[in-house]
Amino acid sequence: MRMATLFVSDLHLDPARPAITASFLDFLAGQARQADAVYILGDLFEAWIGDDDDAELGRVIGGALKALTDSGVPVHFLHGNRDFLIGQRFADASGIRLLAETEVVDLCGEPVLLLHGDTLCTDDVDYQAFRAQVRDPAWRARLLALPLAQRRTLAGQLRETSRQATRQKSADITDVNPAAVDAALRAHGAHRMIHGHTHRPAIHRWLLDGRSARRAVLGDWYDRGSVLRCDAAGWRLEPLPLPGA
Repeated sequence: MRMATLFVSDLHLDPARPAITASFLDFLAGQARQADAVYILGDLFEAWIGDDDDAELGRVIGGALKALTDSGVPVHFLHGNRDFLIGQRFADASGIRLLAETEVVDLCGEPVLLLHGDTLCTDDVDYQAFRAQVRDPAWRARLLALPLAQRRTLAGQLRETSRQATRQKSADITDVNPAAVDAALRAHGAHRMIHGHTHRPAIHRWLLDGRSARRAVLGDWYDRGSVLRCDAAGWRLEPLPLPGA
């Protein structure tokens, strides 16, 4: 089998959706073991309230990631809007490497810009203001100082507020802004991009400054799994069936 680099995002793992957790565990124990590397581009969990959380889901996923990294497959993690509180403690326990908000990697000799994707949705002004608030170090410190029970309650309230706000917005507002995509690529000297967040899996091609550009949007893991496989043969979005499907 040809070795490949695998990308996933937007799993939104939650105890209420055990089939998706089982699918991801199968992925980590199966095809991920044959990969050159695995990249998780944010929103691994539906919510992450801090590395001190004692919930079973975090321990199970952390253990499965550690088994993968111990097998010799590097796993790189880039924060999403649901799990930006994942810190070094979880990274050390699971063996993953934390990435910056934007990261340029070499894939088959080409520079590729990686990011979660929410910063590209510049038309969603309300969300960008909220993002700036919760990413502020002082806000995060105050949140992490709260008791776990209070953080769990707050996380549930924020998720419900987010769902209601998203339902009231048009599809155009919650998608990426093409000018923001071009600007990000130019800023990082790249013509290739991979991101998640929008839950609109596709591979887009266009011309940027006279050169071919490509943008892969990763799929979410609600009805089934989704992985982007990148190797010398190209980029392919592949669905993953749920266990028993």
